Amino acid sequence: VAGGGRSGAPAAEWGGFEDNMQGGGSAVIDMENMDDTSGSSFEDMGEMHQRMKEEEEEEAEGEAGAGEEEDGEFLGMKGLRGQLGRQVADQMWQVGKRQASRAFSLYANIDILRPYFDVEPVQVRARLLESMIPVKMINFPQKIAGELYGPLMLVFTLVAILLHGMKTSDTIIREGTLMGTAIGTCFGYWLGVSSFMYFLAYLCNAQITMVQMLSLLGYGLFGHCITLFVTYNIHFHSLFYIFWLVVGGLSTLRMVAVLVSRTVGHTQRLILCGTLAALHMLFLLYLHFAYHKVVEGILDTLEGPNMPPFQRVARDIPVVSNAVLNTTAKAIALTL
Repeated sequence: VAGGGRSGAPAAEWGGFEDNMQGGGSAVIDMENMDDTSGSSFEDMGEMHQRMKEEEEEEAEGEAGAGEEEDGEFLGMKGLRGQLGRQVADQMWQVGKRQASRAFSLYANIDILRPYFDVEPVQVRARLLESMIPVKMINFPQKIAGELYGPLMLVFTLVAILLHGMKTSDTIIREGTLMGTAIGTCFGYWLGVSSFMYFLAYLCNAQITMVQMLSLLGYGLFGHCITLFVTYNIHFHSLFYIFWLVVGGLSTLRMVAVLVSRTVGHTQRLILCGTLAALHMLFLLYLHFAYHKVVEGILDTLEGPNMPPFQRVARDIPVVSNAVLNTTAKAIALTL
């Protein structure tokens, strides 16, 4: 019985141990289950977060697409107008570009100016002589040379004569030969008066073109060149007045006769021819008497009066400064 009791106690203890082991095993199993459950819960949270993020992106894309569709529906007419405006602007740009390129090629081509300068020296000489001979027949339009070579050379010749007159006169020339002033005066008169007379001829219904007016007035400067060249070298006022009336008058009468032959109406002829004669003759008086004085006045205004150059004068060192230098030199010598 005792042995049985003893044997029973260990058996009971063993059974308790087994029960404890089974309990521990269940506890271990529960921990494992808990760990698995916790891991699965983290994974589920990650998947849920990912799904929510994807759903938000899909909703944002859907809203953007809906907004674009609404904008397209709302701005459909405006977009159509924008396309039409761009097409019209492109067409206008292409047309303007073609016109600009055509105009550039037109003015850049040297062949356009060739007819106005294609002239023989014999023809220029004959036209210079004709510019001093007034025509008598004014019942039908007189022929005007449509070339610019002779007038251009006469303008440059007048510029050279003005510069020669500046040198031979008592005018004090500073800062060069004043070629720019002479060129501006001669070309300004030729182009300016030609343009004004062409406008006046258009108002008076005269049959003349701009090129013909430039040629007529340019050849009319031949008398001015002769008069100024002679009177700049021979300084007599009486001689100038003779040349002014004879040579300048002949060239002016030639131009007046040509304009009279191309103008209809006495009033129109008087206005046109009187204006041209007055401008042409007064310009010759201005070149002889007032041109040099005007240029000299412009120089005095821009540069000041003609002052003599400064001269350097030698100055002696005063006695006091010599005594100071000698004392300083003695003091330095004693110190050394």
